[in-house]
Amino acid sequence: MLRLEELHGSELRPHLDALGALRISVFREYPYLYKGTLEYEREYLRAYVESPRSLVVLALDGGEVVGATTCLPMTDEGPEFQKAFVDGGFALNQICYFGESILLPPYRGRGLGKEFFARREAHARRHGFALTTFCAVDRAENHPMRPPGYRPLDSFWSTQGYVKRPELRATFVWKELGEAVESPKTLTFWTKTWPTT
Repeated sequence: MLRLEELHGSELRPHLDALGALRISVFREYPYLYKGTLEYEREYLRAYVESPRSLVVLALDGGEVVGATTCLPMTDEGPEFQKAFVDGGFALNQICYFGESILLPPYRGRGLGKEFFARREAHARRHGFALTTFCAVDRAENHPMRPPGYRPLDSFWSTQGYVKRPELRATFVWKELGEAVESPKTLTFWTKTWPTT
């Protein structure tokens, strides 16, 4: 039986390496093709440990972390995440940034993706955010490593109420499979607005 556990801020610390290993495993797949290290993962995830208003939901099968989703205030993210919104005139303190939403292959197709969105959105609303957002890597349709039958998640994200915002883009640098050195990749943000009271 899968169990979902919600963690905030420093509660994540004991699970850092398990979450980092999960991220490396899932993000090796297309479209990210990420060749990560636990050292980098610990540094990346530090923002979630240090943010008291972060949320990390772990999916556990027994004691094994098999899935996770994350979010935190955009003000607690790095400048590379914030830049598109600063340039666009958005108020960063009104934005909740959704990080990864990842599952090992055997656990996909069970409705956890929707549950992950629901939990992050509930967290964002509890804290009064007016906009929730995430970003996804841009890949050409004819990318040589695109697997046969690959379907992007755009339609799923649309059904969750998110709109692709081509004018909001970020650039991140990582080493992907087959690369000798790191190279920049562009990611496009998707957003959903919420009524404010």
